Amino acid sequence: MDNNIYDICIIGAGPGGLSAGLYCSRSELKTLIIEKETVGGLITTTTEVENYPGSEKGATGTSLTQRMCEQAEEFGCEFAYDYVSAVEKAEGGYKVVCDMGEYFAKALIISTGSYPNMAGVAGEEEFRGRGVSYCATCDAGFFKGKKVAVIGGGDTAIKEAHYLSRFAGELYVIHRRDELRANISNVRKIEGDENVKVLYSHVPVEIKGEGKVTALTVKSLKEDREYDIELDGVFVFVGYKPNTDFLEGIVDLDEGGYIITNEKMETSAEGIFAVGDVRNTPLRQVITAAADGAVAAVYAEEYIGK
Repeated sequence: MDNNIYDICIIGAGPGGLSAGLYCSRSELKTLIIEKETVGGLITTTTEVENYPGSEKGATGTSLTQRMCEQAEEFGCEFAYDYVSAVEKAEGGYKVVCDMGEYFAKALIISTGSYPNMAGVAGEEEFRGRGVSYCATCDAGFFKGKKVAVIGGGDTAIKEAHYLSRFAGELYVIHRRDELRANISNVRKIEGDENVKVLYSHVPVEIKGEGKVTALTVKSLKEDREYDIELDGVFVFVGYKPNTDFLEGIVDLDEGGYIITNEKMETSAEGIFAVGDVRNTPLRQVITAAADGAVAAVYAEEYIGK
């Protein structure tokens, strides 16, 4: 049982969790990172990472986070690959219940991230990372002067479309309703972008391509007809879902299911911290998740010291 007792248990091996693991293990805390799937999280679907300072030319999401993993291991951070089903309060800390065992830690750092909702369009999964994207800030630079489409009509979709319009030659917003759901201030911005065309009462049908995206088939609901738009990329913004189901009743969540934290990454539960895309944060990037991890590690160490 002693082998399963840690100072810090980090749930999730995305950039935030890996950063926290590096800081914690380097501070000589007995540290465990539990990951249910692949080290790196959602960023591993990105074929190029250009906006992480110091990353090598040609770096991918996988290569960048693999190096983060190696750094944490160099300082003694341990890894367990298992599915976390529950977190329970225990004497002196918390018990993490997994499919293949249980772990005890004095403090927890939650780094389980969130996943973009898929549009459910044919070809979406096939061309993910090859023209299909879920992050304008990450990938807009790859579409300079090219034709792209944005699927969605909420605030996130319209804000991302406005950002993309600085790079794209032509941009189509595909929205199933007669008017956008976004806040009027965001709608006015997009209306001022000359290279943007909003296709109201349209739905995406199929993303097509050969190795990469070349076209999007859309359907006009009013005309009841389908047609193709030649494109280089499709950006999907139909919401995100944080991975927090196992934490209900343990920490406070906002209406979207995201963990609420303060600037120290502390949650409502003493000894539990949260980092990266799983928390209520204004920016979801590798660099911000990694920074969150460093902050959480420092204050988790301080908490244990008390």
